[in-house]
Amino acid sequence: MKQTLTAGALRGIMPAVPTPTTSDDLVNDAAARAQVDYLLKGGVSGIVPLGGTGEYCSLSQAQRVRMIATTAAAVDGRVPVIAGILDPGYHDAFDSGRAFAGAGADALMLLTPYYTTPTQKGIRDYFVRFADASPLPVVIYEIPYRTRIAIQPEVLHELSRHENIIGMKACNTDMYHFLKVVAGVSSDFTVMSGEDTLFPLHMAAGAKAGIIVTASVLPRTWSAIYAAAKAGRSDEALQMHRRLIPLMDLAFAETNPGPLKSVWELVGVKAPHVMAPLLPPGAELRSSLHGELSARLKDEAALA
Repeated sequence: MKQTLTAGALRGIMPAVPTPTTSDDLVNDAAARAQVDYLLKGGVSGIVPLGGTGEYCSLSQAQRVRMIATTAAAVDGRVPVIAGILDPGYHDAFDSGRAFAGAGADALMLLTPYYTTPTQKGIRDYFVRFADASPLPVVIYEIPYRTRIAIQPEVLHELSRHENIIGMKACNTDMYHFLKVVAGVSSDFTVMSGEDTLFPLHMAAGAKAGIIVTASVLPRTWSAIYAAAKAGRSDEALQMHRRLIPLMDLAFAETNPGPLKSVWELVGVKAPHVMAPLLPPGAELRSSLHGELSARLKDEAALA
C-alpha cells in the first residue's frame, strides 16, 4: 500500500514540469516518460505536473488525468508526484483531485480560488472543506500575480495546522509576506519556494524545498543550489543562482512554458508544441535561449 505523503518528505528540488503534447493537444506519452527519466537521473526529489507550467487550463480533463497516470507510472514510486489543480470552483477542483488520486498522484497542489474574489474567510473555508474530504494530502498553491488575491499570513498559519494540509508552494513575491508566513506556520508544515528568481532568498528565510520551473531542464544545478542553501552556504547558493539569471530572463520572457518547450530537445524531450492560447516563442528568443541553455548544460554535466 502506498504510504501517505508527509510534510517531512517535501524536501529538495521538485521541478514544475511542462506537459509534452502532440500537435492535436494530446499528451505525448513517450516524451513524458523521457522527461521523468531525465529528471530522476538528475536527482530531483519530486515531480509536479499540471500546474501553470503544465498548461492545466488548456488541457482537457481526460488529458490531465493521462498526464498524471503517465508520470506516476514512469516515476514508479521513486519520488512523490504532486498534481496541480487549477480549477476555479470547488466541485470541479474536488473531482479533479479524486481523478488524479486514482491516476497515481501522491498529493494535490490546490490553487487559491480565483475570479470570484473571495474573502479571506472564504479562502480559509475552501481549503478546509477540500482538505477534510481529500483522498490525498494537500499542498496550498498561492500565486497572487495570477489569481489576483493573496492569502493573509494569519490564514495560512491556521491552515498549516490542518492534519491533511502538509505544505504550500509560495509564489508571493512580497518577501515581507513570505517572512510573516514562515514565522507562524506549524512546525510540521513545509513552505516551498515556487519562484525560480527568489529561491535562495526564500531558503534563507525558511523555505524547506523548491518547486522550480527551470529545474525541469537543469535538475542537478538546482539541486546543487538547494544543497548549498540548506547547508547555510548562502554566498555559494547566490553565486550559482546568479549564473542562471540570463536563462531565467529568457525562459520567462514570454509566457511559460513556451520558451522552455522550444529548446526541450537539448535535454532529450522532443515535444515543442504549446496549446492555445499560447504561441511558440519568436525565432530570436528561441535562438538566445538555445545558446544560454546549451552553456548551462555544460555546467550541469560537470555536476554529474
